[in-house]
Amino acid sequence: MKNLKIIEVKSELGAGTRGASLGSEALKLASLEHGDSLFGKIKSREIRDSSRLLFRHPQRVHAKRIKGVVKVFERLAKAVQTEVQRGHIPVILSGDHSSAGGGITGLKAVFPNERIGVVWIDAHADLHSPYTTPSGNIHGMPLATALAIDHLEMTQNHLDNDTIPHWERLKNVGNICPKLLPQDLVFIGLRDLETAESSYIRQHQIFKISTAVLRRNGIKKAIEKALVHLQHCSALYVSFDVDSLDARLVPGTGTPVKDGLTIDEAKKVLTQVLKDPRVRCFELTELNPLLDSQNQTAYRVFPIFKKAVETLAKKQKKQKSKQPHIGTVPNP
Repeated sequence: MKNLKIIEVKSELGAGTRGASLGSEALKLASLEHGDSLFGKIKSREIRDSSRLLFRHPQRVHAKRIKGVVKVFERLAKAVQTEVQRGHIPVILSGDHSSAGGGITGLKAVFPNERIGVVWIDAHADLHSPYTTPSGNIHGMPLATALAIDHLEMTQNHLDNDTIPHWERLKNVGNICPKLLPQDLVFIGLRDLETAESSYIRQHQIFKISTAVLRRNGIKKAIEKALVHLQHCSALYVSFDVDSLDARLVPGTGTPVKDGLTIDEAKKVLTQVLKDPRVRCFELTELNPLLDSQNQTAYRVFPIFKKAVETLAKKQKKQKSKQPHIGTVPNP
């Protein structure tokens, strides 16, 4: 597993409830409860966070703590870019899902002139902007930052003159905007949408696979179809939100939703997706042990994470000699 690199993003600046910043530690404890040494086999690095902002009242009600989120984006983007250019597959363990915008930015920076695809395994679309958000929490906006969308035609919130430039900066982190095209996005397990998000998905005919379709058509066949849909993409970013699992299985996450994936289904979905040689970055997010009891959510999620990592390691070993040259960066 020497060609994998864990990147821990202990940030919950984009979340509405506290505790997601402890998610990676909860997963490590779960590995010990399973008697597994996985975390001892993979090198890791940590992204610094502006956690002090949590102790201040959010000044921008429609984009809470956005200045801190911008910094997380910038730091994670640089880390992902560096690790991919070194030939590693970054495995991101993030607190809240807002960080994904930074991860996508980092992958796009490696392939600035090529199309990247995103496989978003989540109960939620995370397509809101400050103009439409009902909560102001930026973990509901990461895909909007990557797609550079505002939903101005569906504006619900009046933004002050201070919020707008910060939102523009968030969309433009990495000086590439947009990073993602709607036709290069795939949703899996999506089932909790709001009007602006549903409208955007419908308008752009974004590819999505529901839990019911996975069960009716079979996971292998459904995922193969999704990957064919992304055939024009040179690299793939895969994001797994634990709330893609059924709510009964994951009390330790901020926004659990019923009718989600089972543990076994999640393993099979990730195995089918992650064995694609174009996958260059994988993220697991939104574990919140403060909402849990006896770390049961992390205990259930760890086997999924382990299966994902093993799939990436096996694939990386096979592909090592075949990978295209994408440049290198000097050691620090």
